[in-house]
Amino acid sequence: MSAVNAPSDEQLMLAFAAGDARAFEVLYDRHTLPVWRFVMRSVNDKALADDLVQDVWFSLARQAPAYEVRARWRTWLFTLAHHRLVDHWRTHRHHASLDAATEDGASLADTLAAESGFGPERRLTSREQAQALLDALAALPANQREAFLLQAEGGLSLAEIAQTTAVSPETAKSRLRYARARLRETLEAHA
Repeated sequence: MSAVNAPSDEQLMLAFAAGDARAFEVLYDRHTLPVWRFVMRSVNDKALADDLVQDVWFSLARQAPAYEVRARWRTWLFTLAHHRLVDHWRTHRHHASLDAATEDGASLADTLAAESGFGPERRLTSREQAQALLDALAALPANQREAFLLQAEGGLSLAEIAQTTAVSPETAKSRLRYARARLRETLEAHA
């Protein structure tokens, strides 16, 4: 099936709600990586991110029978992820550092750095740039970081970010504008 003829996410969710397990598999395959990256960059713990993302998909499955198309499905999915993160932070006030080592000894900067096809100097520069980005992200206020990650990882529009975080479009726009400005300022100072 070509991408042009592929069912939309909304159609797939409705099919899943009607009992089509294959529709869930397609949605999962399409969207699990962007959701995982959003959650992972929010908590910087692979095992925790895996657990939280699994909770998001379980929540989606539980809510499937009541699903109605009211907005883009992807917005709804990232809203579920946002709510799961908020629940986690309420019960666990600890916020992991974005440069902390993960269980395999790698930092998040290592996962952002250029692939090994580049030479050692290029990999070092790429890792340094990735670390600078992570440091800049970590320095952002949580609401600005979340708005930035929802757009960068989730591909959400301004209106969808506002809907996901339950704020006005102007507030979402301001958070995104301030996040970009602070990131740009920090990264230019690092260059």
